[in-house]
Amino acid sequence: MSDTRRHNRSNKRRKPSVNPDKIRRPNRYHKILRRMQSRLWLIFGVVCVLFVVLIVRLMYIEYSSGEKYEKIVLSQQGYSNEIIPFQRGDIVDRKGSVLATSVDVYNVILDCKMLNQTPEKKESTISAVTKYFPEITEDQMEKALSDRKDSQYEVLQKKVDVKSKEDFEAMKNEDANKDKIAGIWFEKEYMRTYPYDNLAAPVLGYCSDGNTGALGIESYYNNDLNGTNGRKYGIYTDNNTVENTVIAPENGKTLVSTIDVNVQSIVEQEILNWNEAHRDGTKDGSINTACIIMNPNNGEILAMASYPSFDPNNPRDLSARYTPEQINAMTEEEQVDALSKLWKNFCVSNTYEPGSTFKPFTVAVGLETGCITGDETYMCDGKERVSDHDIHCVNRDGHGILTVEGSLKESCNDALMQIVRVIGPDIFSDYQSIFGFGQKTTIDLPNEASTKNLLYSKDELTKIASNLATNSFGQNFNVTMIQMASAYSSLINGGNFYKPHIQHSMLDSSGNKVSSAVPVVLKETVSKDVSDILKNYMLHVVTDGTAKEVQVEGYNIGGKTGTAEKLPRDQGNYLVSFIGYAPYNNPELVIYTVIDTPNVSDQAHSSYAQEITRNILEQVLPYLNIERADQDVVEGE
Repeated sequence: MSDTRRHNRSNKRRKPSVNPDKIRRPNRYHKILRRMQSRLWLIFGVVCVLFVVLIVRLMYIEYSSGEKYEKIVLSQQGYSNEIIPFQRGDIVDRKGSVLATSVDVYNVILDCKMLNQTPEKKESTISAVTKYFPEITEDQMEKALSDRKDSQYEVLQKKVDVKSKEDFEAMKNEDANKDKIAGIWFEKEYMRTYPYDNLAAPVLGYCSDGNTGALGIESYYNNDLNGTNGRKYGIYTDNNTVENTVIAPENGKTLVSTIDVNVQSIVEQEILNWNEAHRDGTKDGSINTACIIMNPNNGEILAMASYPSFDPNNPRDLSARYTPEQINAMTEEEQVDALSKLWKNFCVSNTYEPGSTFKPFTVAVGLETGCITGDETYMCDGKERVSDHDIHCVNRDGHGILTVEGSLKESCNDALMQIVRVIGPDIFSDYQSIFGFGQKTTIDLPNEASTKNLLYSKDELTKIASNLATNSFGQNFNVTMIQMASAYSSLINGGNFYKPHIQHSMLDSSGNKVSSAVPVVLKETVSKDVSDILKNYMLHVVTDGTAKEVQVEGYNIGGKTGTAEKLPRDQGNYLVSFIGYAPYNNPELVIYTVIDTPNVSDQAHSSYAQEITRNILEQVLPYLNIERADQDVVEGE
């Protein structure tokens, strides 16, 4: 075979080295691959976005409706859910004596579902429960098991004492009874109690509905005294065991008050003694009798008492004040009115005309402004002619010539009207405001009465001269006891008007101090020089003036009496009072006693208030270690 033929045959067998289809096919694969990758990335991105949206949605549901869905989920499981109550904080006196506390009590709970699932234990369980808790009846339990057979929470009895609960559990745990009782458990609660019964009741207040403070400290500091409930969740697993989750409660704070339980007890006992001595059948010794003792140098209230009062352990009980026949004869509205009178804290919530206890303030205004010097004399002829009619002095025959000090010693209305005429309505009105009259003291107790609209304006004092004249000796305008005690404290402590307060400090549930009340000076009323002059004047009101009956042997006491005729003026009803301080050199306490309408034939005598005050001071002054008198100092005045 020739070489040419061999070459041609070889060429026929050889295929082309490059196929056009094979050249195009890889490009098509790449395009398909790129499209698939793009789609996968798109799908991945969409899935990521959906996950983000889902997470955001779940977070929103958890935030807005988490508790709702949690309840739905739990309701579809077998579980136990027990509230662990917080313990409301105690109220104690300044030395730690407990005035209000919360004690353990228990609710008896029946798990109907569990007991119905163990019928062999039903009879023995009912028998044991009714034996140890006589108020629970067999019919009550049978009805609950029948009517609410799937309920896991039926309250059989509330507020069972600790001993009854422990006795039942001890019996249940005995070997003979371990497998005989089912479906009974105890829910812990706290019950508010007041160990001293009605002592300081209007100051403390009481609790309604468990932990809701009503009146007094209980109301004002309700949020501090309350805590936060805890919870115990028990989820039943498949093998019928319980997995518990416990959220501990946060107990309330303990309030340490400024009250001294011994001083408070003395005050209340003497008020009660006086009213019992002047009781006439079912008629009380007075409409109201009240007393405040406070520290003039920081505004702390050592005692605050008003009569009649109530028992905060049973605040709606009227039996201590009224006979069963009287209570039965009352309408519901009359009973509510009777209770409101018992609950009211006269020292803070009642207003009245102060009478002559206001006279030191008028004198202080004159001295502070220079309208008088203290060297003036005044002629009292028994009355003062004002606006074409006579305004009489307590002594209708007149006191004769009196000095400024003498006008206070004799409690002369005539001299005070002459002094206020020099002062004038503008200055007098301004100083009523400076002394805090017409304003709330902002004491940390609820329901402080407002006297804003119970004072004459400058215009009314100017246009009607008799308004200014009668105001000078404490008539025709209203005050509260806490206003008077706070303002008076500034008169004798050098001029500092302290905010009165009842809280001393706060403790956490472990007893650690978390806050303390800091004395707050709200304003300055008079200079120290004027304060010293007034102290001297009022010392002599007690030593040889109208307040002689308040003297306590061995102590220098200063003060001022008050007798205010109540409206309507022709009824012969009076509010009598005494306000004073001790000791003379360095006052450590202010005491203010008020008797509203004493049950006596002739009411217009401050001696009744002096009697109560003296009896109180005879016990309180030694107890508080108040400095005894230096007779040389008194004689040198």
